[in-house]
Amino acid sequence: MKMSELYAIGERVEIGSHTFTRESIVHFASRFDPQIFHMDADAAKHSLFGGLCASGWHSCSMWMRSFVDHWKSETARLIAEGTTPPNLGPSPGFKNLQWLRPVFAGDTITYGVAILGSRPLASRPGWTLYTLACDGVNQHGTPALRFESTVLAFE
Repeated sequence: MKMSELYAIGERVEIGSHTFTRESIVHFASRFDPQIFHMDADAAKHSLFGGLCASGWHSCSMWMRSFVDHWKSETARLIAEGTTPPNLGPSPGFKNLQWLRPVFAGDTITYGVAILGSRPLASRPGWTLYTLACDGVNQHGTPALRFESTVLAFE
């Protein structure tokens, strides 16, 4: 079944949430983005952000984790209902990434995705390229991140 038959164009689907702890922020930053406002809570108080905040890459990584977990559960649900789910392939890329608000220790980000459009690939029969709106909002409903992604699906 095609993704566009399963999900309405423009309809946002929540795919999961993640609470960022001080420990997880520092751990991620120490490995991948060791800037002072991600590593040291005291020093971060004197930064532009005013406190320890997660790397934008950390917040995006958790979007991907949420998406993979969501799709795994969606695949199981569709199979249980007797529907053959689309086989999602790789993503050829993303654009327009925006980190709209810092993600502070204690913040819970709820992630979402919506299909913006699709087109079949003439060079690969059976494959469709989907364009997705991806986002994350904090516990107050304030947008924290958004980007546009593409994903290939064999349908």
